[in-house]
Amino acid sequence: MSTTFTVDAFHRGAFHVMQPKGGGHRSGVDAMLLAALVADDKPIHVADLGAGAGAAGLAVGSRLPSARIDLIERSPLMADYARRSLALSENAVLKDRVHVIEADVTLTGKPRIAAGLLDEIYDHVIMNPPFNDASDRKTPDALKADAHAMTENLFETWIRTAGAIMKPGGQLSLIARPQSVAEIIQACGKRFGGLEITLLHPRPDESATRLLLTAIKGSRARLTFRAPLVVHGPDGHAFAPFVDDLNNGRAAYPRLSPRRSPSQASR
Repeated sequence: MSTTFTVDAFHRGAFHVMQPKGGGHRSGVDAMLLAALVADDKPIHVADLGAGAGAAGLAVGSRLPSARIDLIERSPLMADYARRSLALSENAVLKDRVHVIEADVTLTGKPRIAAGLLDEIYDHVIMNPPFNDASDRKTPDALKADAHAMTENLFETWIRTAGAIMKPGGQLSLIARPQSVAEIIQACGKRFGGLEITLLHPRPDESATRLLLTAIKGSRARLTFRAPLVVHGPDGHAFAPFVDDLNNGRAAYPRLSPRRSPSQASR
């Protein structure tokens, strides 16, 4: 493991994440907004696919004390950062509810199950997949390039795995670039319905740079585009009040249509 790392506070110090400095994927507001999509008052089991050092999964666990989290990460180096994050004294209240699974989320069938990604065990699956085109590898850092570069059929393979490991009626949550919306909708296909999409705009007069999506396994409800979220005010870099609450774990961003029971989802 590289000795060049930082230990970063999230949710105003409620938990900390050890991350590589200047290499690999460093988590920030995207991970916090992704975590805010998980809104559930029951004990839940959550999978964070491509978890990196674990920021999004830890954020879910920080805000929801009854949630159990599995951080699923392919890179041995980043999985080690996740384990070291869990070992931090600042995360003592989380470590018994959060586990690291070192596995490739694109595995299928028996290899996926052998890696620890079991069928239909999760209530929620969250993901922040790589977002750059595979041909755009301008960074010389191999770990960062791998963490950021999309591969062919990425959303199809990741969402397929989400559907396999999620209980009927479970919720998929992801954050991505708006340019990927068609591919994401296609990948959800018949696996997920009730898609709710929110576009994130940096400022009121700027185009969207991210989208938030939730969907329900087995639902037949129609797609909904929600009112957009504006991240910053017109001046400066301060977060808008509601986005600041999401970023710091003081609020969740629940679905407009509540999750239904597994029996209802299959109707």
